[in-house]
This record gives sequence, C-alpha cells and structure tokens, in this order.
Amino acid sequence: MGCLAVGIQCLIGVVFLASSAGKVTGRRAFDRFVSSVAGMQVVSFRSARPVARAVVAAEGAVWVCLAVPVPAATVVGLALAAGLLAAFTAGIALSLRRGVRTPCRCFGSSASPLGPRHIARNLALTAAAVTGAAAVTAGGTAAPAGAAVAALGGLLLGGLVTALDDILDLFRPAEAHPHPYGT
Repeated sequence: MGCLAVGIQCLIGVVFLASSAGKVTGRRAFDRFVSSVAGMQVVSFRSARPVARAVVAAEGAVWVCLAVPVPAATVVGLALAAGLLAAFTAGIALSLRRGVRTPCRCFGSSASPLGPRHIARNLALTAAAVTGAAAVTAGGTAAPAGAAVAALGGLLLGGLVTALDDILDLFRPAEAHPHPYGT
C-alpha cells in the first residue's frame, strides 16, 4: 500500500478503536451510550440498546479489519467505516433538525451536545475512508520510512479527532458563575 492508504488506515483505525472502546469501558459507559442513542430520537427507545450493541460491534469490525495486514481486509474495513460514518451523519443531522441536542457519546465519555461540528467531522472522516479505500485498491507500495511517517501521522491525527470535543471545549467561554469568594 502507498503512504496515503497507510495513513488513512491508521487514522480510521484509531478513531474506531477509540470509539468502540470508549463505549464499553464499563457498564455505565455503555448505558450512557444507549441513553445517547435513545436521546437522538432517531430510533425508538425500545430499539436503542440493540442499535447501540450493533454500532459497537460494527465499529469493532472496522478496526479489526484495518488491523489485518491484507489489502482486501483494509478495503472492507474502510468501506464499512464509510457506511457507518454516513449513517451516523444522517442520524445526527436528523436529530439536529428536530432540535435535539443530546450529548455526543461518540467516544464514550464526552458530554458535548451534538452539533454541526459532529456532522463536519463525520463527513471529513467519510471522505478519508473512501479515499483510503480507493488508494488501497489502486495499489502501489510505500518505502518503509514513508510508510512509518504516514502511519505515525494517521495515528496522531486519529488521536486528535477522538479528542476534538475536549479540545474545542477548552476554547468555549465559561458560563457565568459567581466567584466563590465574592470578588
């Protein structure tokens, strides 16, 4: 695989590994994710738990496919990622259109409400997954040093994507709270 394919494989792999792991790191984490799925009002309350299980399983399948060093598995993983991201984007857009601002439990712990940035993030990741699948299919090889740099870049970018809500929250204005000492 070429450098572009390696970098995207690592980016998408990290994002889906962090996403699935963050949702199952404990019963409370999974329950919060189920509540988020129900809160989006895209599926019925009764369907929220089975849908959440299916999401976690599909996310796990993505990173497992991307961890297998076989181009066909990488293409399957990237195609599955693109499909999931498109579905997530549609669900978020529908929720926002209805005025729903449930917390995004995309990576398990964030309490940031769903917003346009989640749609933008998912669209960018969808484009990356499609581009990666095309790059793998096109073939080509990367020099070991180039592949290592691409892998590191993908891993770092994936880490940034998973922390995006927390990073953006650092720049959000603090709510007006009275100072505890009455300044």
